[in-house]
Amino acid sequence: MTIVLILTGCSQPGAGNKTASTDQTGEAAASSDTNAPGTGGSAVGFIFVGTKDDYGYNQAAYLGSVGVEKAFPNMKVLRAENVPETAEAERVMEQMIKDGAKVIFPTSYGHLDPALNVAKRHPDVVFFHQGGLKNADNLGTYFGTIWEPVYLAGIAAGKMSKTGKLGYIVSVPIPQVLLNVNAFELGAKSVNPNATTSVVFTGSWCDPGQQANAANSLIDNGADVLSQHQDCTKTVIETAERRGMMTVGYHADASSLAPKGWIVGSVWNWSDLYVDMVKTAVDGNFKGSKYDGKYRGTLKDNIVQMTGFGAGVPDDVKQFDEQKKEELLNGTLQPFKGPLKDQAGNVQIKEGETPTVEQLEATNYLVEGVIGNIPK
Repeated sequence: MTIVLILTGCSQPGAGNKTASTDQTGEAAASSDTNAPGTGGSAVGFIFVGTKDDYGYNQAAYLGSVGVEKAFPNMKVLRAENVPETAEAERVMEQMIKDGAKVIFPTSYGHLDPALNVAKRHPDVVFFHQGGLKNADNLGTYFGTIWEPVYLAGIAAGKMSKTGKLGYIVSVPIPQVLLNVNAFELGAKSVNPNATTSVVFTGSWCDPGQQANAANSLIDNGADVLSQHQDCTKTVIETAERRGMMTVGYHADASSLAPKGWIVGSVWNWSDLYVDMVKTAVDGNFKGSKYDGKYRGTLKDNIVQMTGFGAGVPDDVKQFDEQKKEELLNGTLQPFKGPLKDQAGNVQIKEGETPTVEQLEATNYLVEGVIGNIPK
């Protein structure tokens, strides 16, 4: 696997050996506490498990890093692509710290343990891990309730499907993946009680060959709408488009790949959040901030978003989905409110109960209507 390390921006002029913090305007200010996590430093590092142009997870994170670059013109932005979820991630982060990084964003789920190891060795560096469920004194995690737009996308898919058979190509059975599959099926079932979602686990965040095989298999078995929880989304979308099927996107807007079959997508809007996190860290305010534990942005916060609808989506479908979006935003719609049963008919959420975000992020089951088994 090739790791691409890209250095952009420039170090703060005249910083020398002094400890400095950088505000959002890029002006340097002396820091009185050189041991506080996140103070000083002339660089911020981002590590990606894939490439910045994958039409998916890494592209969304890369675009967020561009927002940081624009907001902090005097700060060096260090980026490394194709960083595996192994000890190699530690090596890359250690190098970034040698190059001046006092803030690091390990962006893949499997980068968490390597980041925790590096964080222990460098208490003066702040780490913001994307999607993690564990934190440390100088490592916070952040994510978003992406299941909200995924649920809305499921509604659109359920209305657009002619067969009532939907396909979902996913990576590994972590809670975030299972939660998205469930949200999608619940959305589809809310408008078509007979809708089913067949799920295929590839065991990989980005394997175009497996993705193509899974997409073709699902289509051959009657699915006319495909979605996915993969880092790189291009293969699934192009396969569906080539075969005349419809697509629901994920992570980043890939509508340009499917001019005929695109329905809508669920995407991340990281830029403003990344900028605020970096500012919080370099100002020495990480401790006690909303970012020093588990931060979760929402649809209301604009951290998670819907893309535009495809050209083939009728106005009545768009309007209905927008109506449901408003209900989500004002709290009158709770997609996971019980009773909710899993595939085996067991009640996972009792009648009248509305699960917390923490409960949803511990999802270890698939709901009724999902076809396919969770790998052991």
